[in-house]
Amino acid sequence: MRITLLRATLALLLAANLPAQAQQPASGPLLAQRRNCMACHAVAAPLMGPSFHAIADRYMNRPDAADYLVQTIVKGSVGVWGPVPMPANTQVTGDEARTLAQWILTLK
Repeated sequence: MRITLLRATLALLLAANLPAQAQQPASGPLLAQRRNCMACHAVAAPLMGPSFHAIADRYMNRPDAADYLVQTIVKGSVGVWGPVPMPANTQVTGDEARTLAQWILTLK
């Protein structure tokens, strides 16, 4: 009886914690994976697009860097890193774009 009560209590505690975990926003690296950023970008090496390190290096001293990157993520860009355009990422919300931009700017 005591073990059954303990198991039931543990199960309820674990179940009660699940919605809180599901509501937490994704971190930068996880969000980049989920929103397909990694199809063209990598953290340290260029792929189809520049590496996130290169992006951070280019924009880290720009006062509006986060805002600029948010707009680039959401709307795309042409000719900034060469002839291959970056398409608008329609899967990314404004808040997610801000999370991604802030994460990218922490990379050095």
